Amino acid sequence: MAIEIKAPTFPESVADGTVATWHKKPGDAVKRDELIVDIETDKVVMEVLAEADGVLAEIVKNEGDTVLSGELLGKLGAAGAAVAAAPAAAAPAAAAAAAPAAAAAASDDAILSPAARKIAEEGGIDPNAIVGTGKGGRVTKEDAVAAVAAKSAAPAAAAKPAAPAAEAPVFAAGDRVEKRVPMTRLRAKVAERLVEAQSTMAMLTTFNEVDMHEVMALRSKYKDLFEKTHNGVRLGFMSFFVKAAVEALKRFPAVNASIDGNDIVYHGYQDIGVAVSSDRGLVVPVLRNAELMSLAEVENGIATFGKKARDGKLSIEEMTGGTFTITNGGTFGSMMSTPIVNPPQAAILGMHNIIQRPVAINGQVVIRPMMYLALSYDHRLIDGKEAVSFLVTIKNLLEDPARLLLDI
Repeated sequence: MAIEIKAPTFPESVADGTVATWHKKPGDAVKRDELIVDIETDKVVMEVLAEADGVLAEIVKNEGDTVLSGELLGKLGAAGAAVAAAPAAAAPAAAAAAAPAAAAAASDDAILSPAARKIAEEGGIDPNAIVGTGKGGRVTKEDAVAAVAAKSAAPAAAAKPAAPAAEAPVFAAGDRVEKRVPMTRLRAKVAERLVEAQSTMAMLTTFNEVDMHEVMALRSKYKDLFEKTHNGVRLGFMSFFVKAAVEALKRFPAVNASIDGNDIVYHGYQDIGVAVSSDRGLVVPVLRNAELMSLAEVENGIATFGKKARDGKLSIEEMTGGTFTITNGGTFGSMMSTPIVNPPQAAILGMHNIIQRPVAINGQVVIRPMMYLALSYDHRLIDGKEAVSFLVTIKNLLEDPARLLLDI
């Protein structure tokens, strides 16, 4: 009896998805919990795993097709079953490939050596599922060892990252060719939201600069001890900015608020979104209750998000919500930019590259590591005075980190 392969149940915020990649072809053997197909939504890539051992019998939804929550994607048949959706040319090959396995199952003990049986049983392998390479289809000791090794490698294969979005093509000099690549759903959704933010908000950006000397000195002094104390968590700059933003948000609650219709929603917590670039587009996972997190917890959370983003493993829950966002264009060398607010939030902080520049301090010109900061905000909710004061607060906290500990 065929087992239906269905799309996952999407959250309420996700209307539908797109079949991104089939990892199996009709006729391919499938192990239980093995990755079969990726479904790309507006926010994340969701993996569909096999419910049982068998053969992929039919593909109902091809790559690029739109699917709804719980919709039929394909069918999984029993091992050795006929393949309904395989191309005509592939059917004889699939039948021929299944023949040795069927013969092996029919003869069972007669073609299995005692050593091979022992290895299979100790490795948790069904002896009848091993295809023999010995004389007359006999399962040898080497066959059993290979089958156990393949089973051990299966979880790693199932956990492999989703295929990245199509990369920009590389053309030779003088080429006058064009290549059309469909935009991923994630990138399309990001584009839609950015245009929506610019068309529905009274967006304005204010700038300031911060002297990173004290933060860099503190990090240089304690980074080795910090990493040793916190089990390998490295001390970066983002944790200082997150903690400074949390403190500033407490002092200026309008920056942490959002607009819902004709209402202003003030949040009594600070959920900080951290913009992360991935192969499929920009994602913003959220550090929940950042006001309760230590520097080490912030750094660990950001590092975890970065790895998940690269592997396509971020969940919808990890990217839902957020009351304020921080984006670090300085990672890529950006000197100055005007970040776009992530609705329904009211503001976003942009960090930039740290550059050694001459500045005047106490009447003298000195060289200091300087960074430009940008705060884009919704002027419907946040007045210019609040925005500037918020940014100055972050500047003061970073230029004198002791203020973060003393709460002043």
